[in-house]
Amino acid sequence: MFCPECGSTDKEMVGDICIDCFLKEFQMIELPKRIEVKICSHCNSRLEEGKWTEEFIPEEEIIYRALERNVKVADEVSNEHITLGIEQIKGTIAECSVEAVGEVHGAEIDEAHECEVKILKTVCPTCSKIQSGYYESVIQFRADNREIKSEEYEKADEIVERTLIKQSKKDKLAYCPQIARLKEGRDYYIGSFKSGKKVAEALTEDFGGVVKESPRLISEDKSTGKGLYRIWISVRIPEFEVNDFIRYEDKIMRVKSIGKSSVVGQEITNDKKHNIPMKNMEDIELIKKESEIETTTIISKSPSIIQILDPADYSAVDLEMKEEFADYNIGDEIKLIKIDNYIYLLD
Repeated sequence: MFCPECGSTDKEMVGDICIDCFLKEFQMIELPKRIEVKICSHCNSRLEEGKWTEEFIPEEEIIYRALERNVKVADEVSNEHITLGIEQIKGTIAECSVEAVGEVHGAEIDEAHECEVKILKTVCPTCSKIQSGYYESVIQFRADNREIKSEEYEKADEIVERTLIKQSKKDKLAYCPQIARLKEGRDYYIGSFKSGKKVAEALTEDFGGVVKESPRLISEDKSTGKGLYRIWISVRIPEFEVNDFIRYEDKIMRVKSIGKSSVVGQEITNDKKHNIPMKNMEDIELIKKESEIETTTIISKSPSIIQILDPADYSAVDLEMKEEFADYNIGDEIKLIKIDNYIYLLD
């Protein structure tokens, strides 16, 4: 066979032409003369193949990666070695070089190309949301049948801040653009629903309570036709607190601890402890606050009876002696709580 382009008859043929004619026109790599890369001016995330990546990398590394993505090596090339270089950066434009060495049909060839990479500063969708005060959930921090104390508000603010700092490592929308300080409680506006749920969980870890979610339709996504929702998350903490007195299933107990999933109460008649599921909070009746504990004086005692003064009218009251009161002496002060006109001594 002869090459129709040069007339040679003694050379390796590639298709219809000889290897030399083939290599004259062959281009080992394809590379655009200009590449544009969009970078968020706030968080340095970049747009790649239609998606924003949040990994922080230096600007030079972004340029090298843009070159790598855009270099296309021909199928005929083997054992290729490609060297990327940044010659100089002027403002937002990087002048770059790409050198390639490889084998094509047994022949080693090399190529050099020049390319510009332009950095386009813009704002990614997430940072745009943050700038506009965007939020997906609202945590409504409330107390059941009582006012929330100032120290409870301080603790709640601290929990919200701490939780969002932890969440921000994996969620850019873990932020609180607004706190509404209302008479009935606090409303914490949280950037993402995912972090809003974490905040609600953290609040109940410390305060206990019941969590309820209420989605509300706010608009419709015109591109998909789907509804866009915000979630209101109610965190309602108990009316009772640790050391208050409650009634549950006809048992009178003193609250020993309040957790995310249960309340631990101790019966004041026999010291038996009970775990009450937090989901049954509405069935727990607050009957006395810790502040209603009174102090009286022991005026008499025997192996079976301890006699005290009723602090209401200073009349003598005989009560059954318990083991925990055996070391008390006449004249000692002792604490009590009066429930349903019955006096209970407290250790």
